[in-house]
Amino acid sequence: MTYDPASSNPLAGNPLQNRTDMRRALIDLFYPLLPYFSKGNARVRIDAAGAHFDRAAADLEGFARPLWGLAPYGAGGGDFAHWGRYAEGIANGVDPGHPEYWGTVNGRDQRMVELAALGFALALVPEKIWEPLDSKARGNLIAYLKHARTFDYADNNWKFFRVLVDIALDRLGAEFDRSLTEDYLRELDGFYIADGWYRDGNVRRVDHYIPFAMHFYGLIYSKLVDDDRAKRYRERAMLFAKDFRHWFAPDGATIPFGRSLTYRFACAGFWSALAFADVEALPWGEIKGLCLRHLRWWTGKPIAHRDGTLPIGYGYPNLLMSENYNSAGSPYWAFKAFLPLALPETHPFWTAEEKPLVTEPAIVPLKHPGMVMMHGKADVVALSSGQENLQMRFGSEKYAKFAYSARYGFSVESDERAFAGGAFDSMLAFSDDGVHYRVRETNEEAKLAGDTLYAKWSPWPDVTVETWLIPAAPWHIRLHKIITPRPLQTAEGGFAIARRDFEADTLSSQKNAAYAVGEADFSGIVDLDSTVPRDGLTQKAPPNTNLIVAKTLVPQLRGTIPTGETILVSAVLAEHDPATVSGAWTKPPAKPDLDALRALIAEKGVTVSAIDVPGRPA
Repeated sequence: MTYDPASSNPLAGNPLQNRTDMRRALIDLFYPLLPYFSKGNARVRIDAAGAHFDRAAADLEGFARPLWGLAPYGAGGGDFAHWGRYAEGIANGVDPGHPEYWGTVNGRDQRMVELAALGFALALVPEKIWEPLDSKARGNLIAYLKHARTFDYADNNWKFFRVLVDIALDRLGAEFDRSLTEDYLRELDGFYIADGWYRDGNVRRVDHYIPFAMHFYGLIYSKLVDDDRAKRYRERAMLFAKDFRHWFAPDGATIPFGRSLTYRFACAGFWSALAFADVEALPWGEIKGLCLRHLRWWTGKPIAHRDGTLPIGYGYPNLLMSENYNSAGSPYWAFKAFLPLALPETHPFWTAEEKPLVTEPAIVPLKHPGMVMMHGKADVVALSSGQENLQMRFGSEKYAKFAYSARYGFSVESDERAFAGGAFDSMLAFSDDGVHYRVRETNEEAKLAGDTLYAKWSPWPDVTVETWLIPAAPWHIRLHKIITPRPLQTAEGGFAIARRDFEADTLSSQKNAAYAVGEADFSGIVDLDSTVPRDGLTQKAPPNTNLIVAKTLVPQLRGTIPTGETILVSAVLAEHDPATVSGAWTKPPAKPDLDALRALIAEKGVTVSAIDVPGRPA
């Protein structure tokens, strides 16, 4: 090969074991952006990809988001040669008479999001980007920030954006209505569930926005403001850490789940924020390990263009999985991972010996997101009751699959008319015409009883599905009770694994079972005596549908169900070991008893917090 995609990754070759390594990582990630700064330094435009907001806001996004890492770097004494560029860019960006003016906020606006990074930097390193400004620029900046905060922010983590701007205004000595700050802080408290968990607004989902937004901003607040609320943010973060550590695999990978995954290593932002706020929620060696291992996981992935900039995507460049609010600058929210650079080298985060991941107990039920975490030697799998996102593209794939894996990620579908060719990894798809299909989009009920999950859902209004998910490590079992007024075709998938060139993988499709053996992984699904026969199929999934690798294989079971009641039961297995085909694959778990599962949910089932939104019907 003349080109190794991973070699363009600015993190490639960085051991990421200490403060020096992390400093180097930040600078190596930032410097490829320099050619894309505008003449007046107020805008950064990497490419022509668009988002739903205007181009000026997208350019501000590219300018502001690196500040989440640069500000801590500057606060920690890092040598950054381009603070003058940022000071000039701010002066020009808030000057209505300058060609690179960022534009006036006139309602709920993406600029509100990016001003939070600016507010954070102004509060943390005013000597870098405030003190160099002349009186005109200072006046324009204060006026710009005060004007933006007069509008209503989205009823979710956005409310923290105005809080961060207000902290900056307070530190800069500006006069403003502080009652608005208190109003938003009180409303943010209304999103708190219990046990360290929030919801991101009045929605039926609990995703990475809880750690890398709600807790992240709360911990920054707790560092910059000393009040009773700051203490509560710390206490909640300590509770949350005990659950969130189970979203990580031994190699540092995290469970890709939900929207905005193009922010990549922002998923380490919670651990970074604990360090920044001096909150020892876990032993410092564990926090350090969770943070740095996650950064190291990205070092070998082809996550950058040849010039070193970060494109939209997750494990590789991929616009298909993006949100309509992802612009070319969006991935730089990943710089949230660099908060520890504000800490001196004597801080216990840096001096502690890195500790390995705690993977005991191996099975961990989490009531609030509706998940049962299964720790393995090289992976962690989240069995999921299913959540809801009806607004985002591929909301079903991002929130409503049966299982999510740190190693195998998940796939989005690329053609709503391709039932025959869909990936359907960790999903059950139905079709009444063999062309179009339906999958789970939301739940009528979702419950957890011990380590068993239950959900009731409807792919069509006249079709009802009840699903039970049971861990049987290293397997998991799925049981579906389906009632339909007409025959339906079905497809149920296991996990997607990497597919090699030259048809080098081993594929097996037979009655009631299918598996694939790749270069490094095994994935299989087997029927456990369903009431109808199903055929195995190893699907060569459409390219660029999986988040982590561009080409995948997905073992599936396919069959037609009749009018009336059908019971489908399967066991699913995927492991980072091709030899699994002659090991665990030969010993599938037993079929569970449906009556016993019903009784368990009836007696001990508790409603999953993620779908139990106050004031909203199920």
